[in-house]
Amino acid sequence: MNEPEQLLINAPGMTFGALSWGVPTAPLALLIHGYPDTAWTWRHLGPYLAQRGWRAVAPFTRGYAPTDLAPNDSYLLADQVGDILALHTALNGDSRSVLIGHDWGSAATWGVTSADPQRFASYVTMALPIPATLLKPFTSPRTLGIAARQARMSWYFAYNQLPGAERGLERVIPKLWRDWSPGYDASEDLAHVFQALSGPGRRRAALRYYRNNLQGGLKATFTLKAGAPALCLHGERDGCIQAALSELYPETRPSGSHFERVANAGHFLQLEQPDRVNELIGDWIGQPS
Repeated sequence: MNEPEQLLINAPGMTFGALSWGVPTAPLALLIHGYPDTAWTWRHLGPYLAQRGWRAVAPFTRGYAPTDLAPNDSYLLADQVGDILALHTALNGDSRSVLIGHDWGSAATWGVTSADPQRFASYVTMALPIPATLLKPFTSPRTLGIAARQARMSWYFAYNQLPGAERGLERVIPKLWRDWSPGYDASEDLAHVFQALSGPGRRRAALRYYRNNLQGGLKATFTLKAGAPALCLHGERDGCIQAALSELYPETRPSGSHFERVANAGHFLQLEQPDRVNELIGDWIGQPS
């Protein structure tokens, strides 16, 4: 059960490559990766969920091979939310389905709670609070230190806007993994990432998430209002986004949400501490009826 089935899923306007664990008729657990990552980031959680009675499906998000490039060249958060809802339908999801996201996948998960909060029975986000939280430390003198540190950590936001930034990803992506999850051996993950970004237009597509959402989509991204409670997990040593941001502003999370700081983990906590992360998620979503 540990080895996934590799799928091609036809949804309106796009075909998605995906990894799948579990019985196809079981209730759906949809797992959404972030940047710079792939569906293989769920190789520990997927089998765990399958053993508990779920059908875990991890798509490669738009732009990451073998999924299609976006047909309209748009990588807005709203597009990813639409993809998730389309995948839920294509995979015969129902009211028992659960949605789990990491990094950009978390942003999209928050987006789904805003657009269609009843579509999934339960939500989990990892390594990213509600996007508006990222701006809050800049609004008070007492949190300017945290704001300054986060600004330094987020240098890649600006880098990814630069013309030709794609050419530097061979060096930048390994650096991000080293900085974001110190001490973790990402060699297997990096091989998957560069394979997913190896075709024409793939690296540009990965950067379009930042270019679209931090330019034309800026207001929509940072004014998003979550509409359903979620389990929010964050590695205590995250070198991408400080866990303190999630802890400082609990009021930004919908009532009924639960925050958990995961010890001895950085940004890619689902890979660094899989047993603990699996347990926390299993407790939150339960076993399907």
